Order: sequence, then structure tokens, then C-alpha cells
Amino acid sequence: MKYQQTTLMAFLATVSFADAFSSPTSSSSHVRKITTTRSNLNMVATSPTPGVNTGTVNGENKSQVPMGWECDDEANCVEIPACDDQICRTSLDVRIHGEWYDLSGWRKAHPAGQHWIDWYDGRDATEVMDAFHSEKARSMWQRLPKSKPDALEVLSADVVPDDTPTQLAFRKLRAELEADGWWERDYVREATLLSIWFGLVAASVATVSVAPPLSTFLLALVMTNAGWLGHDYVHGVDKFTDFMRNFVCIGAGLGTTWWSDKHNKHHALTNEQGVDEDVATDPFLYTWAPDPKHDSPLRKIQHWIFPVPFSALFALWRYDTMVVAIEAVEQKRPGAKTELGLLLAHYFLLLTLFPFGVWVPAVFLSGLMSALIVTPTHQSEELFEDYQPDWVTAQFESTRNAKTTNPFSEWLWGGMQYQLEHHLFPSMPRSKYPLLEPILTKFARENNIKGGYRVSGEFEIQKMNWELYKGVAEADAVEGAPYSRGHGQLGAINLGFSPAANFPAANLIE
Repeated sequence: MKYQQTTLMAFLATVSFADAFSSPTSSSSHVRKITTTRSNLNMVATSPTPGVNTGTVNGENKSQVPMGWECDDEANCVEIPACDDQICRTSLDVRIHGEWYDLSGWRKAHPAGQHWIDWYDGRDATEVMDAFHSEKARSMWQRLPKSKPDALEVLSADVVPDDTPTQLAFRKLRAELEADGWWERDYVREATLLSIWFGLVAASVATVSVAPPLSTFLLALVMTNAGWLGHDYVHGVDKFTDFMRNFVCIGAGLGTTWWSDKHNKHHALTNEQGVDEDVATDPFLYTWAPDPKHDSPLRKIQHWIFPVPFSALFALWRYDTMVVAIEAVEQKRPGAKTELGLLLAHYFLLLTLFPFGVWVPAVFLSGLMSALIVTPTHQSEELFEDYQPDWVTAQFESTRNAKTTNPFSEWLWGGMQYQLEHHLFPSMPRSKYPLLEPILTKFARENNIKGGYRVSGEFEIQKMNWELYKGVAEADAVEGAPYSRGHGQLGAINLGFSPAANFPAANLIE
């Protein structure tokens, strides 16, 4: 614990109100109503009883003992007894490309963490599987055991909606784009973007003594651009991005573990109130009128003071990064020590090359620039109170692109101006995004997606964002309004709100 406190103290003095924006925790979260009686066992999964087998286990007849699964990190699974003296493991059922798989044995081996598997218990995860995973990972899920008949009976009883025509059409479109080579990387462009970044680093160092304000501005561009480059690399699934994955740690002081956990949740559950932390910016900024018990006097003036919390964005991200990185080391997550070492190297270089009066203002200026880019592409669009099973339609309805007006803006936005393309195809190289507009426009039209392909000018979209803040500031508080931290990324297994939980607990082995 002393190690954790000592490391954090090295840089947290500049972040006085970061806790107000901190990620929600399970202790403060509200969950859905549980509609089934649970046993007193410590459940590792919720859903129907696993299949039984024949033979003996520890001297007992297997026909009386439910069986579960244990998988390694290559998704090779073997059956094991589902219960021991303290725990009963039931099935964890996730639909991928129309087939239901039992992921209860895979959840611990999942490289990105167990919470992702838990969240999709009783849900379809096809688009999330395709969007975030490498070709190797996408071939592994077919090795996983399929769900047992009793689980399928529960899941098919109008609990989980069928795939929509839009989802099926999107999967066909994605397959066509993959076959046509849209994920092939332009290495000349990658080298150009990195060269610009290194040039800005050199310029900010060269001007630190002779022109500190200019150095501050250049360093802010360095930080913002490093964030966008790191964003590309963390999302990427090819060998180049694997090699560059930790660039964001030393280049921007942001962690890959924090980014993956937080940002991928935003991609998977975009604009879902109480889940998507990107729209949970209260009590400093509200994107909808809150319940009176969650209100703040600041809301009434938020459209005038928004640059202040915007400026804190990068400082907040840095704070959260260090907290998550230290926890990852303590939890012995793969690569955590390397990540933390690179983050500390970042701060060593930052403090060595730049005086306090240069790098601290640069952090806040970079936060302002980044917030002006990342907030308007979602906040003025649809917000969802409930889980959206049609992920494709939800991305179209919750996302708006920005049309830049000059080469500098095109570079500064870092690909975020193509927000819809990025949300639908996060692992695709950003150089391909401009070419997708006519394809996605046609797709939206053919599939009757409300609002179609949404795009506004880079200044118009800023105006829309300001008008949103103004409208919410002038609105009255609403009794029963969703809480921005209402659900959090809580495990469906441990909380029991999976659709598959509607199975009598009496059928479990006590």
C-alpha cells in the first residue's frame, strides 16, 4: 500500500478534483431487479444447471454431479466438476454469430479481463467480438463448448432478441471489407504521423528556454497527438500495433490497461446511461437533466464554465491511468510491470526536460483540445436508458462525424472526426476512414436507420455541444432520471441480472 501511495504522490498534486470524475465502483452502483431466487452459494456464474455426465467424480456418481468447464488461454477446454466445497459454477452463455457458447471456463483466461465476459452473459457479443479482437482471437471462440440444451431453452424463451436484419447486413459488409483488404496498413502514412510527433517533441524541447509559452503550446500538441496515435495502436490488432501498443504510456502518460478497460466499454455500450463513462461527467458537466438527489449548482452555469472541466480531462486520464496501472501490478495482470515502468519513464523525461511552468499548463491545454474533440461526436445524439442489443443501429444513432475545414484540423482531430467509422471498425487503420463515408451512407439508407449517416461541420458540432449544455443547464431536475453512474461495468454473474438467471436456484447442487 505504501508503494501505491508513494507512486501516486509523484504527480497527483495538480489534480484536485479528479475524484468527482472517477470511474464508478460497484459499491455505489444500482443494479437491475433480480427476478429469480438465488441460493446461498457464492455464484461464479448465473444460468441453468450445467450438463451432467456419467462415471464418478471423487467417488460420487457423475450423474448426480453437475459438470462445468475449465479453459486455457488458447481456448482449449476440459470438463470439470461444477461444484466444490464453496462454489458452484453454472454456465455463462454468450451468443456469437448465431451460436450460443458456454464461456464459464474461459472467463478467467480472457486476456482483457473477466468483466467483459460477465457483461455479455445471456447476450449477443458478435459485433464486440469482431470489432475488438485479432484474427487469431476470432478463430478461438469456435473451440469453446456450446451451451447445453437446458440453457438454450431458457435463452430462447423470448429472453434474448434475434439478430436484426441490420446486424446481419453489417456482418456481411464487414466480411466484404475484410476480404477487400481494408485492414491493410499504410506504413508510409504511419511513419509520417510518427515523424510529425517526434518533430513536435524536438521543437517543444528546443523552445523551452527561449520561448516557454510556445514550448507549452507545442508540448500540448505533443500530448494530444500522442493520445491519438496511442488510440490507434491500442485498438489495432496487427503486428505493427502490437509492437507499438505501449507507445501511449511513454508518449502521453496514459496506460494501455486503463484505456482498454474504459475506452472499449465506451465502444461496446456507447451512450448507455449509467454504463458509458464518457457521458458520466457530472457533477461538473451534465448531458441530461439529473434526478434532484444527483444535481449540482454547477449545472446551471455549465455552458459558461465548460472549458474549466474540459481542461482537466488529461489530468484526470493521467490520474486514472496510474491508479489502474498500480492495481494491475498488484493483480499480476500480464504486462502490467512493463506498462508501469514506461509510465514512470514518461514522468522522468517530462520532469527532466520541461519545467513545472511549461508541462503543467501543457497538460491542461491538451485536455481542453482533446475534450473539444471527443465530447461533441456523441453527447448531442441519442442517449439510451437501457442496454441496446442491436449494436450496429445504436452506433449510428449515438454518433455524429465532424467535417474538418483545413489540413491542420484534419491532423489535430486525429481520426476522431470519423467517429462513426471508428466505432463500427475500431481496429481498421484510420487512413481508410474517409473512404467509408459513401459505403456507410448507403448502408444507413438501405437499412432505414433513423438519422442516417450523421455529419456536421467542425464548428457546427461545437455549437451543438454548447447548446446541449445550455439546454440541460436551463432544464429542471427530473425525478427518477437515470444516474450517470447507475450500473457501472458490473459483472452480470455476481449480480444476477443476466437474462439467463431466470432459472430456479433449487436446481443447483447445494
